[in-house]
Amino acid sequence: MAAADHAVQAPLMQEPESPRDSLDDLSSSFVSEDKQSSSPSAFIWALSIAAGISGILFGYDTGVISSTLVSIGDDLSHPLSTLDKSLITSATSLFALIASPLAGILADRLGRKYVVLIADLLFAVGALWQASTGSVTGMIIGRSVVGLAIGGASLVVPLYIAELAPSAFRGMLVTLSILFVTGGQVLAYVLGYVLAQRSHGWRWMVGLGATPAIIQLGLLLMLPETPRWLVKAGKEYLALDVLKKVYASDTDKAAEQVLRDIKREVLEEQATSKLVHSTSSCHDSWPSFTQFQHRAFNNFADSSNSIMYFSATIFSLLGFTSPILTSLSVAVTNFVCTLIALLIIDRIGRRAILLRSIPVMIGGLLLCSISYHFLGFPTREANFLEQIHSAVFSPWPTFIVVSLVLFVCGYAVGLGNIAWQQSELFPLSVRSLGSGLSTATNWGSNFLVGLTFLPMMEYLTPVWTFAVYALVCLVGWICVWRIYPETKGLGLEEMRGLLQDGWGVKESLNRPSTAHV
Repeated sequence: MAAADHAVQAPLMQEPESPRDSLDDLSSSFVSEDKQSSSPSAFIWALSIAAGISGILFGYDTGVISSTLVSIGDDLSHPLSTLDKSLITSATSLFALIASPLAGILADRLGRKYVVLIADLLFAVGALWQASTGSVTGMIIGRSVVGLAIGGASLVVPLYIAELAPSAFRGMLVTLSILFVTGGQVLAYVLGYVLAQRSHGWRWMVGLGATPAIIQLGLLLMLPETPRWLVKAGKEYLALDVLKKVYASDTDKAAEQVLRDIKREVLEEQATSKLVHSTSSCHDSWPSFTQFQHRAFNNFADSSNSIMYFSATIFSLLGFTSPILTSLSVAVTNFVCTLIALLIIDRIGRRAILLRSIPVMIGGLLLCSISYHFLGFPTREANFLEQIHSAVFSPWPTFIVVSLVLFVCGYAVGLGNIAWQQSELFPLSVRSLGSGLSTATNWGSNFLVGLTFLPMMEYLTPVWTFAVYALVCLVGWICVWRIYPETKGLGLEEMRGLLQDGWGVKESLNRPSTAHV
């Protein structure tokens, strides 16, 4: 046993390899891994689906609040004001913002699996609290508890799947969890349409959100911890057992090779941490920091997802007789386009998809702005209701629906899922913390948009509100073009070498597998 320990420690005494040599060596190992794997094993499919149930919870909450806001009436002692709606909606994003960095720390200390367990408990408590409350304050508290759950789950589930998935299928399997999110949104709109016809039906809408959480709690007993976390915790034998199940269709050599690469990264990071005050160490941390800044801004562009919170409200103001059913068209578009992303992300690549999909988002937002301009409606709800009859004979409300569907299509194919691939950009030593901070910026942006969307619509006018969102997306596209590297097919252990000397954009595009991107 001592000899084995000595063999593991030996690399710490050797001269460190150059970053480019490290990247080249790792590339050859992962190419051989990907050639051996033609499809994910049944084990990894089962794990991804079980973990993805958190996505259903996340998506259901997003969709159900849209239906709830137009169904709640005066059940909370008085009709909801614009401020009430903004606070109820944005409370979830605010507490998700608070929970994300804390979840990152807990994921390193307790493991990825146990953070999902805590999130499930919070989901159940928050859903039942909302269903039983009789005041706006109680609704905000329930939404805040759900926000804590979403903050933890939205960080850990993509991280959990990314650390388990083979590199060739990592994008697809992480996107699968986002597909569950969009499926949850569709489910919420369908149930919202059915239950909105009943007295106090909104209570059933929010209360049913506890069901997937309870189901996942039972499945957690069968979920293993990720091999990357197990190696950091000194449980290499357990990590190898998990890897053998992940690569069940291959020989044990693939699992053993990945384990060696994980151990190698852990040892290199331990050696680097001893040089934290050196110039080279500071230079090594800069790309990860700047990539985090990039993710922060693009998460702000991604926060346009908050518009979906208010889709039923928007369609209600436009005079549609069934705003929840109209919102279903947006949710179905989100689901279908996320399914497309799942099929193409590992074939086309993250960067290429973003560069092509963000312009579609911009086009949808500009079309929405133009449509509102020609619609000529005032922005206050009372004035909207006064002029509903004129809207019935105008084509512009239909154009607004089409523009939002176009926007959501571009969003779902690109930013809606690629933003959650964030864990692959961070080295193992800071992967949980970095992912937590990046997720926190996402929810901070969602909080800002959720809190300001209706006031902006009211005081800035819909024309300029959607024009501002289009401008944000344009700046996000420029950031992607300038500094976002292509990570298609790269193993998690390769990322450190890719970002060692800068942005890594040219290096990533010059790899044989991405030269055509």
